Amino acid sequence: MTGEKATAVDGMVTLQERMVNLINQLSMPLIEVSLVLSKHIAGLSRSLDEHITATQQTFPETVTHPWAIDTPESNDEEFTFDLEKIFKIIDADRMDILATLVRVTLVEIDASLAEGLLALRPWEALSRTQLAKAKGPGQLFSPLEIPEDW
Repeated sequence: MTGEKATAVDGMVTLQERMVNLINQLSMPLIEVSLVLSKHIAGLSRSLDEHITATQQTFPETVTHPWAIDTPESNDEEFTFDLEKIFKIIDADRMDILATLVRVTLVEIDASLAEGLLALRPWEALSRTQLAKAKGPGQLFSPLEIPEDW
């Protein structure tokens, strides 16, 4: 492995470790982590799309699109969430802390747009999977469940 690739991998490991530690330390709810990830991924994706348009480069779908997730079997029960109420309950300060950690770490490790997206895509898939399983607002505010081997 070249020194550059080793550095990129080390940087991604650093981001992963910091995110796991902060999310666990703050017992961050699923909805808050999901919103922070969504904001970062949207920004990185816009910048990458502009880069692709300007340079005509191509990138793998694992970078440019959300990863497929296993969703629970659909049942006929409809669950609706009062988004206004949810946005009143979320902790903006806690979300800012995670957003800052992600942003600062991506800058610190000098991650490219593609590397930043690849680092966040597994988190996005994890949160989307848990969101898909949510049966009520209470589950949105349960801590994000990070697997042991994450």
